[in-house]
Amino acid sequence: MKQSIPPDLIVSVSGIRGIVGSSLTPGVATSFAAAFGTWAGGGRIVVSRDSRPSGDMLRHAVIAGLLSAGCSVIDIGISPTPTCGIAVRHLHAAGCIQISASHNPAPWNGLKMFGPDGAVLTADKGAEVRALFEEGTFRSVPWNQLGDVTVPPDVQEIHAQLVCDHVSVALIHSGSFRVLVDGNGGAGGPLALMLLQALGVEAVDHACAADGHFVHEAEPIPAHLEHVGPLVERSGCAAGFVMDPDADRLALIDEKGQCISEELTLALAVKQRLTKQAGPVVINMSTSRVVEDLAAARGCACIRAAVGEANVVTQMRELEAVIGGEGNGGVIDPRVGWIRDPFIGMGLILELMAETGQTLSELVAGLPRYAMLKTKVTLPREKLPAGFAALQARFADARVNRIDGLRLDWPDRWLHVRGSNTEPIVRIIAEAPEESQARELCEQAAECILV
Repeated sequence: MKQSIPPDLIVSVSGIRGIVGSSLTPGVATSFAAAFGTWAGGGRIVVSRDSRPSGDMLRHAVIAGLLSAGCSVIDIGISPTPTCGIAVRHLHAAGCIQISASHNPAPWNGLKMFGPDGAVLTADKGAEVRALFEEGTFRSVPWNQLGDVTVPPDVQEIHAQLVCDHVSVALIHSGSFRVLVDGNGGAGGPLALMLLQALGVEAVDHACAADGHFVHEAEPIPAHLEHVGPLVERSGCAAGFVMDPDADRLALIDEKGQCISEELTLALAVKQRLTKQAGPVVINMSTSRVVEDLAAARGCACIRAAVGEANVVTQMRELEAVIGGEGNGGVIDPRVGWIRDPFIGMGLILELMAETGQTLSELVAGLPRYAMLKTKVTLPREKLPAGFAALQARFADARVNRIDGLRLDWPDRWLHVRGSNTEPIVRIIAEAPEESQARELCEQAAECILV
């Protein structure tokens, strides 16, 4: 039976997200979990959550929904999102539901879906679950066919070992690094400390208890880390590693306490990975050109996919990419998993520092330099086609890409314009050698589409 869905609940092909107690209620979570269990046809489903206090309540609701659909539940407790993908593969599960709102503020929470391959569901499969949820069409089993709930050994240890298997532990240990880790009360702090100990790195713990108490805004961008930067310098650390609450993004702070653009996390990881193995690199349409330049310097192809982790992963698989990711601090290394993973990011960047003997600030200074600006304007989605046509006419000399909205490329700059899937807004992102040039591109784009 078709159910009534709260109007302010964000329902997408990757899951649901809302404000707990308002749009996201136990009933909604149970129904969505039942829809996912129905799509999976029963089987063993991993359940995990980040550290938000509301996660425990939602965990019970999710487990109830899965059991009602005939699934057995493997409860791995509070775990980073990339660990979920590893758990699915290691435990031979049919999928996973991660209870998390990623980088949203504390009042929010959500449910994110993984398939049996340990990757976030692709858009077509996610749409199938969404349809079941919206229609209220759920599998329901009798009392004697209900699944059970089990707790496996610590999967995070397996995750840490996987990272160690793919970097030089001895080389990193020889660097005698001291690193500040800002877990921000999220799910990633304990694993980060475990990993760094295994790598022979001294870790300075800053809010690494997975208690859900955010010490700053959840999204790990420079504007939110102004008080963390000085801690890195004062504690004599070679770097600061900052994660979002579900630990699938990594932000960097250099030894001088300077917050580094999240766009450069992937760039540094790609730089190190390609020194060991040449091969294709996949990034999304809005990721910095720095990665393209680094790939070209190694004679490697850099291919752009539509925005979204699942889209990047699909392209990576098709092209057998050696690394990929998104410019939000998301590193995807297929040797470890098909999820944005800050832990392999830490390993690769520490290995790069140890191998080159350069400080983090020196490594950043050696990267190609661009200025990126991210803006947005309010515009109904139905007006986008006319806006795109106006942009192409205005910038007739640009190379056009329509895979995801409209991307226009020139030899030294680019512009990406795309509509939001959940709001009546258009995102306008530009990158150029100078900030003034990027700003001019964004302003000209806004003028075009708002006419």
